[in-house]
Amino acid sequence: MSGLAEVSARIERAARAAGRDPASVSLIAVSKVQPLARIEAVLDEGHRIFGENRVQEAQGRWPALRDRYGAIDLHLIGPLQTNKVKAAMDLFNTIQSVDRTRLAVKIATEAQARGACPDLYIQVNTGEEQQKAGIAPGEADAFIARCREEMDLPVTGVMAIPPADEPPESHFDLLAQIAERNGMSAVSMGMSADFEAAIAYGATSVRVGSALFGARDPSAITGG
Repeated sequence: MSGLAEVSARIERAARAAGRDPASVSLIAVSKVQPLARIEAVLDEGHRIFGENRVQEAQGRWPALRDRYGAIDLHLIGPLQTNKVKAAMDLFNTIQSVDRTRLAVKIATEAQARGACPDLYIQVNTGEEQQKAGIAPGEADAFIARCREEMDLPVTGVMAIPPADEPPESHFDLLAQIAERNGMSAVSMGMSADFEAAIAYGATSVRVGSALFGARDPSAITGG
């Protein structure tokens, strides 16, 4: 069984165990720092939803892959610098890492100029870790409202990366609650080590890299 088939089967089992339709959970294949051959193998199996951490790395390979494979739903799941907003909006269907007012304003300005905008998720720092990006949970509702109402941004989801040294369940629950009370249709949470738990708490997309592709090889970056 390929990595894609195995991960897809695990997602289906977790969804059914939670009483959910497996089709309500999408798999974002996290292709950062993966050799091109591994990405092509997953594309050849028919998968079309991918996540990248860096705009520059994504620019180096996805335009050519889209030419070869057709439409690909590409998500930015890493930090976005304001000077990369235009490039990100050119390339990504969804930006999952909106985490501060300055970035939201930059996106709104660019969206107004274009008359279009990718879907946006608010990144929530559920563990309130100083070294990690994201809006504090207590500030999330106000930030979401400002993005939607004052900036007219298409904020459709929330995303979080729980602390690595804590059980993730309370963080998944917190993010799901923020999503529910703000009428979010998308909840991006769960990675290779914990995506089944995330599905139990309502994840609509899970971000899986190593369980799908194998261990990362930084020397194999193309266009990074």
